[in-house]
Parts: sequence; C-alpha cells; structure tokens
Amino acid sequence: MALSVLDEYIARSPGGPHATPYQRVKRRRSGLPNYRLIRYADDWVLAISGTRAHAEALREEIAEVLSGMGLRLSPEKTLITHIDEGLDFLGWRIQRHRKRGTSKHYVYVYPAKKALHAIMAKVKAACWQNTNLPLEVLLHQLNSVLRGWTAHFKYGCSSATFGYLRHYLWHQVIRWIGRKHRRTPWRQLRRRYSKGDGWPAHGKVVLFNPAAVHTGRYRYRGQKIPRPWPSAI
Repeated sequence: MALSVLDEYIARSPGGPHATPYQRVKRRRSGLPNYRLIRYADDWVLAISGTRAHAEALREEIAEVLSGMGLRLSPEKTLITHIDEGLDFLGWRIQRHRKRGTSKHYVYVYPAKKALHAIMAKVKAACWQNTNLPLEVLLHQLNSVLRGWTAHFKYGCSSATFGYLRHYLWHQVIRWIGRKHRRTPWRQLRRRYSKGDGWPAHGKVVLFNPAAVHTGRYRYRGQKIPRPWPSAI
C-alpha cells in the first residue's frame, strides 16, 4: 500500500503510461525517456526507453519519492540493466535474444534458473523421504507441487524448461522406486509401476508430466484490464 505513491508518481509523469503515442514519439525525438512501471506488491520494475543516464536519473527521483514514505531503495537489490543482459522478476527471466534462424531480436520470457532450481530441490527432497511409503503417496505429493509450479510458468517460453524438469523428475522417481525394491529387476518394476510406457504410476495415480503442459504467451492488454472496484462518482 505504501508503494502506491510510486504508482501515482509514474502515472502523472510526462513519459509515463498516460502519454499518448504522439507524445511518446515527440519525447523520443527530443532525447527524453518514456517509461512504464510494472509492480506486484513490493517487487517492481521500471521499463525505460532511453539511456542509462535516464535510468540513473529516474532512480534518484524515485528514491526521493519513497523517502517521503520512510522507505529507501536497497543498493544491493536495485539493478539497472539492459534488456539484452536480462533480468529476473517474479521467478521469470526476461531477456532479448536473436530468434534462431533469423537476424531479428525479440524479448523472451521464461522461468529463471533460480525458480527451476527451487522446484528441482523440492522434487529431490520428496524423493529422498522414507521408501516404506506407498508410491501413490509420493506421486500425490509431487503432483500437487508440479501442477502449481507449471500453472504459474505456462504463460511464457517454458517448453524447454518443462522438458528438462520432466527428465529430472523421471530419474528421481525411478531412483526412489529402485531404493524401495532393491532386489527386483527393472522389467518387473516397469510392469508394476507404470502403464507400460515406463512413466511412473501406481493404480490410477499417474505422475504429473510437466512436458505435457501447453504453454502460451501472455498478451499485453494495456489499460483494458478492469479495476477491481468501480470508480467513485
């Protein structure tokens, strides 16, 4: 709530989101920056169409605005970076790359390495628990975590990440089954704990497959997103 002062400051600034396309073009021709604020709770990014000097100047302006609320920017966490170098935001990696096979560059959004390592750590921790438990219990635990994680990251270029997670997940569960039945041949375990394709399952409970999740791009809607409350009359 305290950071609403930042929203209001950017909203009424000349290069902010309420500037018309003509005003934005005019500012660019005059060497002035245009910018948009993206904020979720206390995590925010200020996207600037301009130079690094513009970004540094806006950082100082924002520091003054926040100081009036008793807040300050953390020097360790406040990063100024170019879109070609990329940044991590809310678990996503946002970076501009050259599209394979072309000379064109696009901004890609995909799960950050930190987010991927976090879900891998949860999978590993679950698969190192007591092997006396039925496989069905393990599958239920993993499925609930994986469904939530993939639901968050499916709106981006996440197919490659989901495929990598599927490979890691399969190996971890298979190792858990192997520790549970150390003297049983893999062919018997495959018949017992899969539907015949080698993908882990126990009865009607099948291990969630991240690679099967359909991914899509988030479409920017600008000011078309309705407010959660009606405007005061």
